[in-house]
Amino acid sequence: MNLYTMLAARTAAGRPVRVGLIGAGKFGSMILSQAQHITGMHIVGVADLDISKAHASLARVGWPAERYTAKTLGDALKTGKTCVLDSAAALAECEEIECIIEATGHPIAGVRHALAAIDGNKHVIMVNVEADCMCGPLLAAKAKAKNLVYSMAYGDQPAIICELVDWARACGFELTSAGKGMNYEPRYRYSTPDTVWGFFGWSAEEVAKGDFNPKMYNSFTDGTKAAIEMVAVANGTGLDCPDDGLAFPPTGLHDLAKVFRPASDGGRLPRAGLVDIAASQEPDGREVFNNIRYGVFVTFKAPNEYAKACFKQYGLLIDPSGWYGSMWRPFHMIGLETSISVLSAVLRNEPTGTSKEFRGDAVATAKRDLKAGEMLDGEGGYAVWANAIPARKSLAVGGLPIGLAHNVKLIRPVAKDTPVTFADVELVNDLDVVALRKQMERDFLR
Repeated sequence: MNLYTMLAARTAAGRPVRVGLIGAGKFGSMILSQAQHITGMHIVGVADLDISKAHASLARVGWPAERYTAKTLGDALKTGKTCVLDSAAALAECEEIECIIEATGHPIAGVRHALAAIDGNKHVIMVNVEADCMCGPLLAAKAKAKNLVYSMAYGDQPAIICELVDWARACGFELTSAGKGMNYEPRYRYSTPDTVWGFFGWSAEEVAKGDFNPKMYNSFTDGTKAAIEMVAVANGTGLDCPDDGLAFPPTGLHDLAKVFRPASDGGRLPRAGLVDIAASQEPDGREVFNNIRYGVFVTFKAPNEYAKACFKQYGLLIDPSGWYGSMWRPFHMIGLETSISVLSAVLRNEPTGTSKEFRGDAVATAKRDLKAGEMLDGEGGYAVWANAIPARKSLAVGGLPIGLAHNVKLIRPVAKDTPVTFADVELVNDLDVVALRKQMERDFLR
């Protein structure tokens, strides 16, 4: 609650918090939008493979052109301006930069960027949940060994869920479940980049007018993004993914505590201690009343009769028994809030959520019957969706993480709705990241 005061003290001492941003897409643009208004936080460099895209993002969010004209990082440090460049490695090597924000969304690149930042003695804010759910626990351990912070990005749902989990436990409540809301129906599972806009209700003309990435939007639609984010929450909180994957029970705000409690007490969870999603659509497409599409939540149980009575007295969202309650946040503003993670890492040496253990895995799962010789096209594509399952179950079958399921060839057929395994594919590229993933499996599930 005193980050702003701590930042003001640094500013008064002439020591701004110096930051490097990798990736100038939507999330990166939202970070840049707010960074220009935070006195004492200096974006030294913005790295993107497409420099013109980075310039366009800075202009779009209102940066005066003269503020991002630094020719080099050294010039940026001297003038207080920002350098736009195409080298993420240069940010990692710049000694004066204290923190790197990885916002590319590319799992392979994200892992490499995080490793380079840690090697360069920098805190890492991992916006890239795709990379985090694949190798996050090991990356976090490497950072911790150097007294660095590896953190989820505040404003994105996993970090905010972790905050609510921490709140519930620090209050002494018995944590039951955690999750988020999202627009989902069972038929969305097999959506492809060709069909995704129909699920959004957008015409071809409307899509043509915007800068929309069909694979990215399809990752949200087919449930893959939900799986990735819930795996990150599981790994950061010690909660588990359901054995068969996320169930997406349709739930409104008024029913959170009723639905997200164990089945033994009348709820929809197989047991306590799980992550899941509150769908904002019924299976037949009707919108759930009072849904929490943009929100996050935790449910928890009163430890005694006295606390139970207090739940009711103070207006908590409770189940019919009164024993279970829910806390929720109705929104998340992704990059507009990510400065909280940066300042927490640099000023407090504390993450806003971090992957502590390998409890869950987002496993590539066939959208249809796949044939040997076909190429997988990763998150949001035509071939696979990601299923969030316990890591022990993934490793038992040799499950292929969704982050490694892009541009790889199948050497064996895979039936619809079954996991793709390492044995099913030919891995010839990105073997450094494959090796890191295998190291994590060995280190965290001994």
